[in-house]
Amino acid sequence: MKFLLILLVVPLIVGSPETEKKIFCLHGKWSYYREGNGHFSIDQIDPTLCTHLIYAYFGIDFSGKIRISDKYLDLEENYGVGNLKKLTKLRVLNPKLKILAAIGGWTEGVGNFSAVANDPERTEIFVKDVVDLMKKYSFEGITLDWEYPGIREGSRSTDKAAYTALLAKLYKTLRVKGLTLTALVASERYTAVLAYDIPQISKYLDFILLKSFDMHGSWSSKIGSNAPLYGKSWETDKEIFLNINSGVFYWLHSGAPAGKLVIGVPTFGRGFKMVAEDQNVPGSNHGGASDAGPYSNEPGMLGYNELCELRTTEEWQDFWDEEQLVPFSTRGDQWIGYDNEESMRIKARYIRMYKLAGVMVGYIETDDFLGFCGNGPFSLLRALNRELKEKGPREQEIRRKVCLNTMNFS
Repeated sequence: MKFLLILLVVPLIVGSPETEKKIFCLHGKWSYYREGNGHFSIDQIDPTLCTHLIYAYFGIDFSGKIRISDKYLDLEENYGVGNLKKLTKLRVLNPKLKILAAIGGWTEGVGNFSAVANDPERTEIFVKDVVDLMKKYSFEGITLDWEYPGIREGSRSTDKAAYTALLAKLYKTLRVKGLTLTALVASERYTAVLAYDIPQISKYLDFILLKSFDMHGSWSSKIGSNAPLYGKSWETDKEIFLNINSGVFYWLHSGAPAGKLVIGVPTFGRGFKMVAEDQNVPGSNHGGASDAGPYSNEPGMLGYNELCELRTTEEWQDFWDEEQLVPFSTRGDQWIGYDNEESMRIKARYIRMYKLAGVMVGYIETDDFLGFCGNGPFSLLRALNRELKEKGPREQEIRRKVCLNTMNFS
């Protein structure tokens, strides 16, 4: 009976009127320091491809004050780059662009967030500092990226409730000033159920940005794709939740409005070293992280821009996963699971079919911004734009894979 009730929800979502889709472009400012063709600055952003630009990251201090983590990059003092001033110039090309400040991120940790959210005085300081930041640097809202309340070392048992209260306070303050409040949240259910009171936080957030990538990586026990749309037939236990469809339906079933949900899609791949060249399918054992990319310099991670450039001098073998609707490529013992233009189009159709709010592209500086793959600059972001802005229903072009293992919320 539970399964049937869930299935009945889907036509109601699909049948509602389609609204303009939002395209959130997440920019990691650290890409400025990458060398050669990996270098990426504010001047290289194409603001016409985004409805919202998220500038990452600002820090949060124990006191509740917001911290500018890289003053040389953000400010102009002492011959700095002046990113915060440069951001405002993007509105010349796209006056409708909303620029948001992201606060937090994985490397920021949880300790200061927990201290601030659990103390009313520190919360007041934080909210006031958010407003001051918006006014001083012409931001139009924030993306709160606390990864994740009550989960990591340094968390408190009260963090889930404190997170909700913090959002409520931010909502009350920012709403009257016409500022946007968003949060980047875990999409998979076994993290989300511990971290979030979904019905409550949905009241306070203008948009809910699902971190629906990093589903698999070198930390996993098996080879797997970064952001698969659907599950694999062989998956068991928690593995069945490591796909976008499972996360979307968990959040919908838990009370999040479809019109606020934004799917996160990666412009980078996650990679492994294969144990043997004939063991290249998802689910195979692996021998650790793939080699670091020439610019991102992180083992187990390769930007789409890096893969495109490598292809100009290297032979890669390409594969398509028919179950998960994503590509993967191999070369020697290297295995990379990523998104290409086709998988991005499929994800865009999925967004339209279920009337979700839009997409968050992370990170725009690992898209093929120099056009090495031959389809022009920002080919992934452009593919999403074309598919999301095209008029007319596309439901018949996307699989309706509603499986019991991804829809069981008990």
